[in-house]
Amino acid sequence: MSQKPANIELRILPVTPLQQNCSLMWDSTSKDGVLIDPGGEADRLMAEAEKLGVVIKEIWLTHGHLDHAGGAKDIRDTMGVPIIGPHKDDQWWLDRIEESWAKYGMTGLGKDVVPDRYLEEGEVLKLGETEFQVVHTPGHTPGHIVIYNQDLKIAFVGDVLFRGSVGRTDFPLSNPADLIKSIKEKLWPLGSDMQFIPGHGPASTFGQERADNPFVGDNVIGQGQGNSDGVM
Repeated sequence: MSQKPANIELRILPVTPLQQNCSLMWDSTSKDGVLIDPGGEADRLMAEAEKLGVVIKEIWLTHGHLDHAGGAKDIRDTMGVPIIGPHKDDQWWLDRIEESWAKYGMTGLGKDVVPDRYLEEGEVLKLGETEFQVVHTPGHTPGHIVIYNQDLKIAFVGDVLFRGSVGRTDFPLSNPADLIKSIKEKLWPLGSDMQFIPGHGPASTFGQERADNPFVGDNVIGQGQGNSDGVM
């Protein structure tokens, strides 16, 4: 997948056996770029950036699961760039990347990592002159964040929301009520025309999910902001 909103280029690169959507995003003028959720296959991701002439400046993480953060340390060690995010409450998961892959019977796909900087709601990330906002969206994991730009109408939602589904909440530290609250109170107010890149599968819009998502559609959880007690 490749698209060009304004001066920002975006390429989606699925990685690991779990086919997680790593986003390579760059400023078309400066060629400065970021990798969002490099879950693994670090060499391939760096090679793709080099092929496109993109200079990676930062790594942004939405949360600490193995398939989203597993390649971050190798990229930082090779390129000398900082890892930014997620929220500090996901360090528990970042400390268990290697252990988590081992539970799948796999080794060498990712490394435990400590970010150079955690993120809080309201902070701003920059790619060239373009600013991206951060909201804290616990539920799938306690320290999950979503990164978005209102003008470009694009959000990187990790594993909070998918086309026709939502993030799993059967993991340690997950909370289903928090997940629904995050979607309803943090994502829906960003607008129905906001396109989102999920951690797995195809892109969609918040409006599409409000219309027909069987877990968080308006006919399931109601419209706008509000109390989500009792859902899931």
